[in-house]
Amino acid sequence: MLEYATYELMLKANHYLIQGGVLTETHKSTITNRLLSAKSTPIQAARRFPRIKGNERNMYPFLYVLPYNGGEKLNTIFNQRPKTQILSMNNYELEVIRLLYLFMSGNPDIRDMVDSVLDRLKKTCFGNHGCGTGECFDAGLVTLRFLSATNPTGEAWISSLIHSYNDNIEKKRQTKYYNMWYYWLCLSELTYAIAAPEIIKNKDNMLSLAKDGMVMNTKENKHFNPIRMFVLRNCISRLPEYADFSSRLPYINKSNRICLDENMTL
Repeated sequence: MLEYATYELMLKANHYLIQGGVLTETHKSTITNRLLSAKSTPIQAARRFPRIKGNERNMYPFLYVLPYNGGEKLNTIFNQRPKTQILSMNNYELEVIRLLYLFMSGNPDIRDMVDSVLDRLKKTCFGNHGCGTGECFDAGLVTLRFLSATNPTGEAWISSLIHSYNDNIEKKRQTKYYNMWYYWLCLSELTYAIAAPEIIKNKDNMLSLAKDGMVMNTKENKHFNPIRMFVLRNCISRLPEYADFSSRLPYINKSNRICLDENMTL
């Protein structure tokens, strides 16, 4: 189905860009056209969530929805398996529209879509100020990444979501690992003035992971741990004293762990 092909394209584009991939203008145009062709109609959106009314409706997307398929939920870009459609659907819409804005921000239709989503998010608990309850917490991180691209100067809004993360992350026993990586991805993309204090706060943990590495024993490890290693590189290299990290490439050591540099010292 078109929507699921769009979801796969969104994942592949994200993973490619996180790992330093560069797209030509032709590639960006092709991806943009494919993503735009999958935009939902108002009827499709209303049909997907027919019983939701009022402000509660804002918790779910209007522009990119997936048809009901037995309650299936789509994994996030780090392969987290959502339990709710709040996370699954918002991850799908926000990540798709984020790419559209990155590739063609001058397109007035895309700008209108972004403005519509920003307005919707302001009417939600997870999007407006962050929420520590259930997967609203996770959806708040997706919102944070969306804002880093579409509203990077909205410091008060962004800061509220950062505070929500710091206030609630230790309570997230089952999803803490996924949440941490998604947050670090946000830190690699937010404006430096906002991201730097948080990167510094997490620096020792990041450097330890870069040195000790991560296992590569499963199919999931082999696919996602290289992406995570680039997230580490992209974060750490933002600090002036670690600028040389920007040229380092992940490699697999003799213990079958993916690392940034076996000779680095902390």
